[in-house]
Amino acid sequence: MQIEGAVALVTGGNRGLGEQLVRALLDRGAAKVYAAARNPDTVTTPGATPLALDITDPASVRAAAEQAQEVTLLINNAGISTGSGVLDGELDDFRREMDTHVFGTLDVSRAFAPALARNGGGAILNVLSVLSWYVLPAGAAYCAAKAAEWSVTNSLRVQLAEQRTLVTALHVGYMDTDMTASLDTPKLDPAKVAHAALDGIEARRYEVLADELSEQVRAGLAAGPAALYPQLAQSLA
Repeated sequence: MQIEGAVALVTGGNRGLGEQLVRALLDRGAAKVYAAARNPDTVTTPGATPLALDITDPASVRAAAEQAQEVTLLINNAGISTGSGVLDGELDDFRREMDTHVFGTLDVSRAFAPALARNGGGAILNVLSVLSWYVLPAGAAYCAAKAAEWSVTNSLRVQLAEQRTLVTALHVGYMDTDMTASLDTPKLDPAKVAHAALDGIEARRYEVLADELSEQVRAGLAAGPAALYPQLAQSLA
């Protein structure tokens, strides 16, 4: 689909990658861009249309879908990271991550799918992660939620093909956002990632791998767990 003339909605559109996606959409000629956030007063991008939306609140999701019925491009970007590990993390943190990344993404996609169908099919972009395919045990809650969101994305992709809705997954490593502020590691510019994602939508691609790390991990899936996690091979030596 073409970004120019599209009506887009970006969840978590008030900061980080979400804000950059809003800016990129406007720069590329989108007719209208809803920047959705729990507190719409935090949306500061000139030209954006603030929209109240808490993706973990079904009533809020329904209200947003009723208000933005002209949407042709839905971007599921809103997310959290609790930093909870696989053995010592609070189960409530795992539930919060699932509620946001999995059930929130699913609820929003279900709510807007009829509007996309009425408006010609359009597209959905789900912001996933390289951690959809690779785990860091210290951040297992996030990894598990993103892996489940990837599965939901595949289901949506197959189901919504009947109404000609493209479902694209964005996989990316570390970006220079609030979520990674405490990490001392090379980070991608979220503005460049935003434009790469929109390029993928316009090219009708099912997956956008925004960095070399995502490409490497994606390729490594076929080689089995020991290829991705060298410590497994060492433990058997």
